[in-house]
Amino acid sequence: MFVKKLVEKASLKKPGGNPDGLKSEEVNPRLMYHYGLPSGCNLLAYDPIQKILAMSTIDGRIKLFGQDNTQVVMESPEAAASKFLQFIHNQQFLININAKNHIEVWDIEMKSLAHVHVYNEEITSFTVLQRTFYMYVGDSFGNVSVLKFDKETCNITQMKHRIPFQASQGNSTEDLSDAAVMYILPQPAAESKRILIIYKNGFVTLWSIQDSKPVFTTGGNLIYSLNHDTKKVTAACWACPFGSKVVIGYNSGEILMWSVPHSIDSKTELETDKESSGTQSGPLFKLNLGYKLDKTPITKLKWAYAEGKASRLYVLGASDFSSANSLQVVIINEQIESRTTKLGIASPEPCVDFEIVSSCSEQNKHKEDCFLVVGKSGHVYLYDDFSIEKYLLQSKSRSPPSLPKEVKVRLPYADSCITVAKFITDNPCMVSSADEEYLLLSKKIPALFSFEAKQKDGSSSTGFSSFSNFKNIYITGHSNGAVNFWDASSPLLIPIVSFNQQSEDVQSLSGVPLTALYYDMEARLLISGDQSGTVRIFKLKPEPYATESSFLSLQGSSKKGSNIIQSVKLVKVNGAVLSVITSHDTKHIAVGSDQGYVSVIDIAGPSLLYERRIASELSTAVISLQFGMCSLHGFEKSVLVVATKDSSAWALESETGNILNTAAVHPKKPSKALLIQSLDEHGTSGRGSNVSRGGNSFDDGIVKDLLLLCSEKAVYVYSLPHVVQGVKKVCYKKKFNSSVCCWASTCCSDTGLVLVFTNGKIEIRSLPELSLLKATSIRGLGLSTSKPNSLPDSSYCASQNGDIIMVNGDQEVFIASVLLHREIFRHLDLATQVYNKDLIIPQVIQSDHFIHKEKKKGIFSSMIKGSKPKHELETEPESAREGFEELSTLFSVANFPSESETRENLPTDEDEVELDIDDIDMVGLEERPKGKTMMTGLNKKKLTSKFNAFKGKLKEMNVKKEKLQVKEEPQDEKTGSVDQIKKKYGFSSTGETTSATKMAQNKLSDNIRKLKGINLRTAEMQDNAQTFSSMAKEVLRTAENDRRAS
Repeated sequence: MFVKKLVEKASLKKPGGNPDGLKSEEVNPRLMYHYGLPSGCNLLAYDPIQKILAMSTIDGRIKLFGQDNTQVVMESPEAAASKFLQFIHNQQFLININAKNHIEVWDIEMKSLAHVHVYNEEITSFTVLQRTFYMYVGDSFGNVSVLKFDKETCNITQMKHRIPFQASQGNSTEDLSDAAVMYILPQPAAESKRILIIYKNGFVTLWSIQDSKPVFTTGGNLIYSLNHDTKKVTAACWACPFGSKVVIGYNSGEILMWSVPHSIDSKTELETDKESSGTQSGPLFKLNLGYKLDKTPITKLKWAYAEGKASRLYVLGASDFSSANSLQVVIINEQIESRTTKLGIASPEPCVDFEIVSSCSEQNKHKEDCFLVVGKSGHVYLYDDFSIEKYLLQSKSRSPPSLPKEVKVRLPYADSCITVAKFITDNPCMVSSADEEYLLLSKKIPALFSFEAKQKDGSSSTGFSSFSNFKNIYITGHSNGAVNFWDASSPLLIPIVSFNQQSEDVQSLSGVPLTALYYDMEARLLISGDQSGTVRIFKLKPEPYATESSFLSLQGSSKKGSNIIQSVKLVKVNGAVLSVITSHDTKHIAVGSDQGYVSVIDIAGPSLLYERRIASELSTAVISLQFGMCSLHGFEKSVLVVATKDSSAWALESETGNILNTAAVHPKKPSKALLIQSLDEHGTSGRGSNVSRGGNSFDDGIVKDLLLLCSEKAVYVYSLPHVVQGVKKVCYKKKFNSSVCCWASTCCSDTGLVLVFTNGKIEIRSLPELSLLKATSIRGLGLSTSKPNSLPDSSYCASQNGDIIMVNGDQEVFIASVLLHREIFRHLDLATQVYNKDLIIPQVIQSDHFIHKEKKKGIFSSMIKGSKPKHELETEPESAREGFEELSTLFSVANFPSESETRENLPTDEDEVELDIDDIDMVGLEERPKGKTMMTGLNKKKLTSKFNAFKGKLKEMNVKKEKLQVKEEPQDEKTGSVDQIKKKYGFSSTGETTSATKMAQNKLSDNIRKLKGINLRTAEMQDNAQTFSSMAKEVLRTAENDRRAS
């Protein structure tokens, strides 16, 4: 009867809101810092001067890596993948073009988006003209536009200068199919004068910027004549420091090398163009690397210049095709005609991109080049580029070097994955700050993309003496059994100490993954539980510690921990340990296992007080425990609340282990439990534990009224007295419909609840009402729930102040904060400043007037034997600076009429006009008189007959020209006498005749070009005429209908 009245009284007490609880205006969940490799990486870019590496992802994020371990992540407004990513070298701007053809300009110094330019056409190629703020953009119609970024106004403007598809084709008869511009390559040593335009159909044009005309064409129909199969260009790069050789890869797997004319200086430029201009008969060389056999498209080509014979070409095949060596490196020198020296890099997975980056750290003063490869899964692998070069040069020797080995890029010190963690912020025991050591320690930590050995000594130069020196402490348990302590006062985690000791006598690691952690700094108590059921109780010595040998090495075993560890005690329980909690007086430890056992241990012994097995219906795994007090039968009773994996709640008498409730309290639809937490009537909780990764070591409240239970599908607030009686009384409830919750924790003196979902969404709810305060989504935080009987892929933990650390495998770390004005870290600006505006570098570039002697032996003799070594490169000449300054004038003037002007300037003929080919001016057409429509009085039959007549005349002229060319045979010996006879009778000399012939040939070429333009315009007029005709008929039909209706 007494129990019934107690239950009725408790049921009438409806818990109210907490007036002193967390308010929505105090909450602002956000990402504070990202460390490591972003998931979904698909594109790389590199600034060789600032030494900044950029990675773009498929969800619109850009991660930047600078020197001295600086990192920052930026999020695009559009969650779209990047098509092109390129730095403006040694400037604070990065250009990103996404799949929606939005050109984004990122200010990497301010770490913000400076400007977005929406391009109206499909962008198929993009190139920044380095040392300027000009950019070339190629579209799917074969046109090239010039854009300029204004640094002062942070705005992109489209220049009047452009390269239409028809103009770039010269006298070629290429059709408009596959006319997309695939690559725009400024010619080395003449970047301000010429660009090489490569189209999808294989056509190649060397375009003169000053003259606005092509000076050389090749490819196109030539490659089709070599093979009947159609080829589409998929990759291209220069293969010569002077711009005389270009390598082009095709979708068929073929790799062809073409010769391109280049000039030495302005005096010889005209002669060089005369000798090498026109069209090329075919490619210089064909690289046989095996891609064609598998029909693997070539997705990327990159040429690396080196002294002597070590210049290399890096080739990447498409990741969608199964090829044994999709990534290869081949030596490019004069011997390639007779022997191909190549290296197939056997990467662990198909690759999507690669880059060559340089690094130089404090520990390693010499320059280190890394060949960085991005796998299809998003993982990044490193190869020593020097080892690749060495292997290629010595592979044919008697003792060839070993093959280069890849190194998977992982989080520093993550030789074993993190399986469980704790995060303590605003250390209550902190008495001093170690700010002065941060900069020194951060430079000691190896860079993320480096081959340096991992730091063996995690301590500072003065030694580790006390945990009270650190504001924030991050504790991690690993799959090899180690426990690591990190200084998390700054974004870059710095190792403090590592515990490898397993018992009083065993100093080596057990190799058994840790599954539970508990740390009480004030009690100097560290408790760990592993997968084998072993519970280790570490009692630490009083601080300060001795500074001589005060830490354990992160590598190997040592007895140095004896200066910190006072004692290690072991207790064995049944099943893998999933949860560990201590009583409020820290005398007893409660341990939950995956076999459903609840074990209570006396720390003083240690001795096992009792062990009870929870007989749950679906899953007996004990994932969370809670010590507390509850009013039962008029008496305050110490209870132990247990949550099993199927979200069932049980109550045990903490002293004896007797089960108090006869039936478990659980939802109608069970789901995996994540957290159990006891709350009093004001929302303050008792000591809790959540899924062996959550909880906090500073919870000192006493359980009174409420019990919080969070699962993957819902969160419940039960009445604790009802739970003890086995009665289900739900005070508050919230179901998750959109996504699955994968982790939960209380925060802010347990007045708030943090929920993390598998889709990256984070919700902050009030306690105990569960009302939504704020919600946000962290892009890239795609998490998954742990699989049964396996270690979790991700690790989560939160401090009592709502600071969250989420580790995704061995790749990346997300650090988020909940409170609005909370600053977790010191030196956050330093850790995220990748751009060095004070960087002083010599203006070392390759001279436009670089003179070399080109030998006729071998197609690569000119680039190898006549080249200067890198350290002898000259400074920028005056002509180069003048050339770039001249571009401002050239690009500001329209070199071709725009498409709208072309349509407006078409002549209108009401009367029959006699056309003359010499009267046609394709550039300077007069403006069309106003008031006359474009199609007025158009006589298509007459116009067509005129064109046919002109074509007939031109054919006759071509026949006569060919006959003249056949008959012409220079007779050098008789030239003098023949000229004298011609002069005597009043005829022109031979030289004058030849000059006149060339003039006629040039005139004929111009006329042909003009006729092609007229043909295109005629087609447009015919289409417009048909459109107008149909519109007129429709108007007449409508008028007739209206007349009949009236």
